[in-house]
Amino acid sequence: MKAPDLPGSECALFFDFDGTLVDLAPTPDTIAVLPRTAELLFQLKLALNGALAIVSGRPVSEIDHYLHSLKLTVAGVHGTELRVAEGPMRRMPVASLDQAATVIAQLCEQHPALLMERKPGAIALHYRQVPALEDMCLAVMEEALLHAEGMALLRGKFVVEMKPSRATKAAAVHALMDYKPFRLRRPWFFGDDVTDESAFELVQSMGGVAIKIGEGETLASHRLANPAELHDWLAAAAAQLGAQQPERFTR
Repeated sequence: MKAPDLPGSECALFFDFDGTLVDLAPTPDTIAVLPRTAELLFQLKLALNGALAIVSGRPVSEIDHYLHSLKLTVAGVHGTELRVAEGPMRRMPVASLDQAATVIAQLCEQHPALLMERKPGAIALHYRQVPALEDMCLAVMEEALLHAEGMALLRGKFVVEMKPSRATKAAAVHALMDYKPFRLRRPWFFGDDVTDESAFELVQSMGGVAIKIGEGETLASHRLANPAELHDWLAAAAAQLGAQQPERFTR
């Protein structure tokens, strides 16, 4: 599987975050964001007239934090949250998850190496520190799902997440393609996990390009080895598309 060519000015770029723009870490709050990440995204955003977005399982507020308040278009929590550039936040209505959280918290009390992450409209259970507990985590999340109307489970790398059934990365990309910065452009999606496969399938069905970051089976037709290789690709793309841009992102 080959690396992608550099994009043309007619493209729209969509990026997953963890495992794609940044290396995975033992816990969600211990990631290390390279200093040039925000700068490269800023340059590409300018060059593409705003047609660049983050589509992540993280909340929008966390993406803003890690990108040093660079206000990009972001679909957060797999599309549960949606903010186009600096516009208003839109959130899917979600029923209370308190009962489900109680069930999950009981397991975390028994196994402190597990991590329950509450998000706007979702709950993730991380077991990266204790992968042997995978089956137990899945069973408890399935039990918790019985207390959460309109929700579905989504598995990722050492994590299982309860999120709204309607919230998928494919649906988020599809919705964003109706907004002016993205409309009539060719979509490119970069992701590393099974949670990104629906978006890969969608963009390729639209004549776009899907790029898998890292190893593993995938529907994507292109691959880059790791986030560092993606950053090199971003730098080359920014140079090709935005060499004439005089502005720089400042924190």
